[in-house]
Amino acid sequence: MSPLGNDIQPHMNADSTSPATEYGEPPRGITPGVRLTVIIVAVVIGLGIAYRLVQHFSDEHHLVQTTDANATPFVNVIHPLAAGAASELALPGNTQAFVDTPIYARTSGYLKNWFFDIGSHVRKGQLMATIETPELDEQLMVARADLKSAQADLNLANVTSERYQNLLKSDSVSKQETDVAVSGAAAKRAAVEAAESNVRRLEQLQSFEKVYAPYSGVVTVRNTDIGDLIDAGSSTSSNTTKELFRVASTDKLRVFVEVPEVYAPDIHNGDKATLTLDEYPGQSFTGTVTRNSNAIDPNSRTLNVEVDVDNRGGKLLPGAYVFVHFKVPLEGRMLSVPTNALLFRAQGLQVALVRDGHVHLQHITIGKDDGRAVEVSTGLNASDQVILDPSDSIAEGQAVRIANQNSEAQ
Repeated sequence: MSPLGNDIQPHMNADSTSPATEYGEPPRGITPGVRLTVIIVAVVIGLGIAYRLVQHFSDEHHLVQTTDANATPFVNVIHPLAAGAASELALPGNTQAFVDTPIYARTSGYLKNWFFDIGSHVRKGQLMATIETPELDEQLMVARADLKSAQADLNLANVTSERYQNLLKSDSVSKQETDVAVSGAAAKRAAVEAAESNVRRLEQLQSFEKVYAPYSGVVTVRNTDIGDLIDAGSSTSSNTTKELFRVASTDKLRVFVEVPEVYAPDIHNGDKATLTLDEYPGQSFTGTVTRNSNAIDPNSRTLNVEVDVDNRGGKLLPGAYVFVHFKVPLEGRMLSVPTNALLFRAQGLQVALVRDGHVHLQHITIGKDDGRAVEVSTGLNASDQVILDPSDSIAEGQAVRIANQNSEAQ
C-alpha cells in the first residue's frame, strides 16, 4: 500500500489547493466599471419612475380642468333686434275665382251635343251644349193647338156678342141674353190669354234646350256626356240633379285671408298686399284689400279679409295656397326676439340672458307675434345677450360660456 499511497498523496496535495482557493478565500471587490453601470441603471430607473409620476399628476390635473370645462355649457346668444317703421305680416290664404258658377239644365231631356271640355275658354253667349226634349216638344204642339181652339172660340163669342148688342137696340133679344153673350166673349178672351201664356212658358222651356255660357271664363268641370239623361233644376231641388258644367272667371282672383284679431285694426280697405307662392320662388304678385267682414269670428278670433289680384296673365290658379304679406305699422321702435328664445314656465314667459358668465332668467311682456319672432314690450334692452334654444333645465345663476362670442363682438 505504500507505493500506492505514495503515488496518491502527491496527487491529492496538488488538487487540494484548488478548492481552497475557490471556496476558502474571500471574493475579490466590485470593479469601478460595474459600479458605474449599476449607478447609471439606478438613475435611469429613478428618472423613469419620476417621469411617470409627473405625467400621472399632469394627466389628472388636465382631466380635472377638462371636466370643469365640460361642466360649463356653451350657448349661442343674440341681441334683440329693433323693429323699423313697419313690419311684415305673412298669413296663408286661398285663391278663388272672382266668379265661379255651376251650370244646370233648366229643361229635362237627353244631352244631344256638348262643345267645350275642361280648360276651354268660352265667351259670353257661346253655345256649350244642346238637349233633346221630345216630351216638351209635344207639349208645346198641344199648347199651340189649344191656343188656336181658344182663339176660334173667342172669335165666335165676339161675333155673338156684337149681334146680341145690335139686336138689343131693336128689342129683338132680352137684356139677359145680351149680357150672357158679352160675358161669354170675355171668358173666351181670358181663355185665349191663358193659352198664350202656356205657349210662351213652353217656348221658354224649349229655349233651354241650348245651354249658353253666362260670361267669359274657363270651363273647370264637365259632368255630362252625349246621351245622358238630364234633369231640370239645381242641386238644391233634387239629390239626383248634377251640374252640367262649371265656368270660372279667372281674370281677377279673390284671396281670402284670416287675419288674427290683434292685427285687425291695422288692415284697411285699399291697402296693398303682396302674394308669394311656392311654385314661383322669388316672384311676387300685388293685390289690393277690397273688403273685410268687419267682424271677428268668435271661433277662430280672426278677421276675414278679401284681397283681389289681377290675373289677366293666367299664372295664378283658383284654389292655390298662397302667402299674403301685409305691411303692419308699429308704434315706436320695439325690440323683437325669435320664438326659439322663449321659455314657457309656470313663472310666466321668460328669456335667458347671459350676464357676467352666468344665466339670468328675465320675465318679459310680448306684443305682436308673427310666428317667427315676437315683439317684446317690456323686459329687454338692445344690449342684452339672449340665449337661443335654451334647455329646459337651464337655471338662474348657472355658469355658461358663449360659443359665438367672436361673431357677437363683430
